[in-house]
Amino acid sequence: MITALPCAAPQGEVEHVFSLPHAPETAGGVRRRVRGVLADWNLTADAAADVLLVVSELVTNAIVHALPPATLRVSRDPGEACVAVRVEVTDTGPAALPSAVDPDEHGRGLEIVSTLAERCGVRVQSGSTCRWAELRVD
Repeated sequence: MITALPCAAPQGEVEHVFSLPHAPETAGGVRRRVRGVLADWNLTADAAADVLLVVSELVTNAIVHALPPATLRVSRDPGEACVAVRVEVTDTGPAALPSAVDPDEHGRGLEIVSTLAERCGVRVQSGSTCRWAELRVD
C-alpha cells in the first residue's frame, strides 16, 4: 500500500505538508493522514468531510493530470479556534493535453472544490502549478 509521506509538522501545528507518491492509491492514504490532522484541530464532522473531499479532488487531479512530484499542504489559521482551513496541491504541471473524458465519470472535481470553498484558485509559477482552496470551518 502507498500512503502519503509526511514532510513536516508534528501534531498540533498549524501546517502539515505531505509528499504525494504518483500512484492511484495515494488519494486514500492521504485522506487517512489528513483526517487525523483535522481531528487534532477539533473540526466538526461536517467541516472535516468538506475539507477531506477538497483534499481528495485536488490530490486526484494532481495524480491523474500532472507530472510528479506533487505536494499537499494543509494549514489552518493560527488562532485558538480553527475558523478556516487552506488546502494546496502543488505539482509540476500538465502531463499532457487533456483527453476526452466521459462527463458522467470525470470532470466535476474542480466544480466540487469551488462549491465547497469560500475561495479557490490556481497559482502558476516557473516549473509548478498550485491549486488551492480555502474553506470556512467554524
